[in-house]
Amino acid sequence: MVAVVDWAVIVASLAYAAWALVAVVRNQAPREPYVIGAGVVELLILIQVVVAIVLMIVDGTPDETATFIGYLLMNLLIVPLGLFWALAEKSRWGTSVLVVAALVVPVLVVRMQQIWDAGAA
Repeated sequence: MVAVVDWAVIVASLAYAAWALVAVVRNQAPREPYVIGAGVVELLILIQVVVAIVLMIVDGTPDETATFIGYLLMNLLIVPLGLFWALAEKSRWGTSVLVVAALVVPVLVVRMQQIWDAGAA
């Protein structure tokens, strides 16, 4: 996998989680700027998915292909699902869902990188 793309996704999702955490502490419900922030993170994840698929086609697949694809799909879905849930819950707990969803993304990216690197070894 491409480290620059991975790091961009990790940094963006952690920044988004920190931003949403500030809103939780300030007792704010999710608003429009959080939708835009989620869109930025999701765009980076989409770029990562496309890059991963191209690399799988060109360089071959990792050893645990099914697990890798599962993490890839979950990474693609976690932010929109968290955003949907957060917008349905019009309290600070809705914003808390955004924090959790954004914190799951770096974990999935690191795990995908581990699977990819294990296949290259």
